Amino acid sequence: MIIQNPVSDPLSDVLALAGLRAACSVRLQAGGEWALRFRPIELKFNVVRRGECWLRIENMPARHLREGDCFVVSRTPFILASAAHIEAINASEVFAQSGASATYGSGNEVELLGGSVALVSQGAAELLDLLPPAIVIQAQAGGASSFAWLLDELDREWQSAQAGAYAMCNDLLRLIFVHALRHHISTADIADLAWLGGLREPAISAVMRAIHGAPEKPWRLAEMAEIACMSRSGFAALFKSRVGQAPVEYATRWRMRVAASRLENSADSVSTVAASLGYLSDAAFGVAFRRVHGKSPGQYRRSTEDRITPTRPDLPSNN
Repeated sequence: MIIQNPVSDPLSDVLALAGLRAACSVRLQAGGEWALRFRPIELKFNVVRRGECWLRIENMPARHLREGDCFVVSRTPFILASAAHIEAINASEVFAQSGASATYGSGNEVELLGGSVALVSQGAAELLDLLPPAIVIQAQAGGASSFAWLLDELDREWQSAQAGAYAMCNDLLRLIFVHALRHHISTADIADLAWLGGLREPAISAVMRAIHGAPEKPWRLAEMAEIACMSRSGFAALFKSRVGQAPVEYATRWRMRVAASRLENSADSVSTVAASLGYLSDAAFGVAFRRVHGKSPGQYRRSTEDRITPTRPDLPSNN
């Protein structure tokens, strides 16, 4: 048997450092005239399983959602309602009485399924900063059926109490998030994608894969331009326009993201981490790390030691 290492994938690399954890899974049935306000802590995934409703977010046009439509909301209060201008009450009040499955209004014409995510890595916030307040995937769009199926599986696992169910929930949420990100990368205006925009440009994507595959390498502009098969000036300009950072800056920041993950998730000394990333001295490593993260490697490690990650947060906090 020949086992080949997979080609480095920048998006997968970033997701691996993000630390997504399942927070809750909820179901809502509603009917008549109704409106509920949700306040997601980090990320909330949803699918309209039956009927139709409106998604309202401040400073954004209301979106009419139909059966099969999916949406992701990032850190932003939102309202689900039977019409665009009904006064909403807090969803936490409804779910506090009903638990993971709630009924509201008169009837059950509408059914929604949702899953919430907590983030457990300090670097995860950088990933959320790339997302718009809401991503809507219409039922007829590619990937919507997979997104809905994954949410159904998440709901079943969350309620099952079977061995390994929580690990399954975490894996399902990562898959759901990848589907949402892929949709965003393929449909958004490239100016709104930040470094994700580089994944839509073959020459830039090839360089990003190389950087992620060898974070310990002190990448130089000429080497990266050669991988892209471009002149140095043309490559530098294209990379900056697509990614929002100069090529060498991007390589350095990724190197420091990897360093932060190793400090956070291993018992290796600062010197060992520095050496593993190609630094010949702790001092040089410390200067580069502080420039990116705003604190020394030792301070960063100590700041992560005090963080406590709950296994299953209280349900109402995610509604």
